[in-house]
Amino acid sequence: MTQPEGFSMRGLAVSAYGPSLLFGLGEGAILPVIPLTAHDLGGSVALAAFVVVLINIGSLVFNVPASVITHRYGERHAIVGAAVMGVLASVLWWMANGLWLLMIGAVLFGMSASIFMLARQSYLTEAVPPRYRARALSTLGGVMRVGVFLGPFVGAAVIGVWGERGAYAVCAVALVVAGLLAATLEDLPTRVAVSDGPQPTVRSVLRDHRRTFAVVGTGILLVAAVRASRQAVIPLWAQHIGLSAQAASIVYGISGGIDMLVFYPAGRVMDLRGRRWVTVPSMLVMGAALLAMPLTHNVIAFSLVSCVLGFGNGIGSGMVMTLGADFSPDVGRAQFLGIWREMSDLGATGGPALLSAVTAAFALGPAIAVSGVVGLVAAAVLWRAVPPKTR
Repeated sequence: MTQPEGFSMRGLAVSAYGPSLLFGLGEGAILPVIPLTAHDLGGSVALAAFVVVLINIGSLVFNVPASVITHRYGERHAIVGAAVMGVLASVLWWMANGLWLLMIGAVLFGMSASIFMLARQSYLTEAVPPRYRARALSTLGGVMRVGVFLGPFVGAAVIGVWGERGAYAVCAVALVVAGLLAATLEDLPTRVAVSDGPQPTVRSVLRDHRRTFAVVGTGILLVAAVRASRQAVIPLWAQHIGLSAQAASIVYGISGGIDMLVFYPAGRVMDLRGRRWVTVPSMLVMGAALLAMPLTHNVIAFSLVSCVLGFGNGIGSGMVMTLGADFSPDVGRAQFLGIWREMSDLGATGGPALLSAVTAAFALGPAIAVSGVVGLVAAAVLWRAVPPKTR
């Protein structure tokens, strides 16, 4: 695909990044509220937590179908369709008078998120010149995080007026606007050329790129496991050392703020110096911070390590999407990215599961240390698998 010399990411600000910000905002608004609604409808604490997990399960099982949908109908239509599915999930949550409707909505929202995330990644991979790719995809990841960060605050404001289920209205409105913005995306000219040749299948893409999935994909799986573990480690260790819920939330928020501040510089480094300059340091920093976490026993040390953990995660913003874009073929890209996301989601599911299993067998401290070791292993795998320069 020929790229204009005067390319500017500002042209993508509204049509490409706007829907991502709004999707993140909608997701951030509903995540704290779903367990509360489940509990209000008679669910136990464990069942309320399981309803949230159903979102991840919906995404996990739908990554490959999402790739087929994106390939068949195009990125623009896929993103708009995902927004419609998300709105339907929000309506189900709003109307839910039993746990079964809440669960159906959670699975539907997870499926929506799978299509949305895969299609937007595929679109930017095609639309952005390779020399700007990491910046574009890091910004995509960063914008989504900003939306998730802002969502609970917007949801809280509406809840104050409409009650608890007002958060679902926030999600629905955000996704309606996201769908309208996505409808303004320009169709990609490469789609016409690709559609003229033999149509790739998920099986053929998996077969043709099995070495990439086995080597680089393993690194991505480990990265996702470490990142997902981080989300649980900070609140769990805060409770372990006796911090209040308020203090834990503040530290978590500060760590998340540092995470959001560094996504664009990280993307720029990846574009100018190569992917290895960010992917490996990100995992080294996160692995070291997780190994240090069990050694903290007061709020100052805990806060410092949490901030380092947030920094390590932040500099890796977009790296999973960027590597997926780099290794994906021109023909069969959507299918490749669907498999890529499947591996990432498997890691994101397995990371907290490993943390839980080691905690049950030994204690929380050793479990966090094991997560740190996984981070260092991920760094080693990425050092071997990722080329020093962008291909």
